[in-house]
Amino acid sequence: MDSLQLIVSGLANGCVYGLIALGFVLIYKATEQVNFAQGDMMMLGAFTALGLANDSHLGLPFWVACIGAVVIVAAVGWLLERTVLRRVFGQSQLAVVILTIALGFVLRFVAGTIWGHDPLTLESPIAGVNVRLGGLVLGLDEIAVVLVTLLLTAALFAFFRRTKLGVAMQASSQNQLAAYYMGIPVKRIHGFTWALAGATAAVAGILFASKGSIDPNTGLLGIKAFAAAVIGGFGSLPGALAGGLVVGLIEPFAARYVASGYSQVAPYALMLVVLILRPHGILSQVHGKKV
Repeated sequence: MDSLQLIVSGLANGCVYGLIALGFVLIYKATEQVNFAQGDMMMLGAFTALGLANDSHLGLPFWVACIGAVVIVAAVGWLLERTVLRRVFGQSQLAVVILTIALGFVLRFVAGTIWGHDPLTLESPIAGVNVRLGGLVLGLDEIAVVLVTLLLTAALFAFFRRTKLGVAMQASSQNQLAAYYMGIPVKRIHGFTWALAGATAAVAGILFASKGSIDPNTGLLGIKAFAAAVIGGFGSLPGALAGGLVVGLIEPFAARYVASGYSQVAPYALMLVVLILRPHGILSQVHGKKV
């Protein structure tokens, strides 16, 4: 029964990692850029929902606050691409990596300035509500994390496979110049992609905040999510979720059966093993570029 409880807890955490990893993959699939501020956008989404719901003056209903947070962080993602990332359009990957790392520091500073650095808790109607199945205790917040993650992953996968905009985003990733000559508005698609990744990060932040307290350093979870994206396959949406679940599961089992300190190291050790044995990830999607 202890193992089942660890699995449930690991799946819930893994889904959060998977959602953040989805943001990494979304941006990479459409722009071939790596956004190392994705975890900090997740943190911003959590604090935005907390501010809208817990504020004594606003005091919005929880679900309204969640929708507002998703819209606001999506707008932040779009603005970042429009005003900052577009300035380095066509530059090297290193320039984008350095820029997004700097953006992460800025977002953590802004969150700390507005909400402080002490842990805060989102007033969620699903927090602390448990469902018992025999001897297994399932938190309603954990169930919600798993269900929302599965639905969002399926929706994004269908979007990329079935819609003209999703196909255009992939075409832009394959060859931006060729996509432009075919009439695809590449810059507009980049802005939409960053907005979509911001919305996904906000959902992850809300789900994470529903399970426990948050502070500005919560954004550093993006490092684990990056490891999850690498493990699953950086160009694969299902791979991002699979990598997140693997990381989420390996942490509690490493802490329970090895030592508590190993739970923090285990995801990165696994990432190194995957990079050596299967460099493109567990569910890699490697295609030759089309021109």
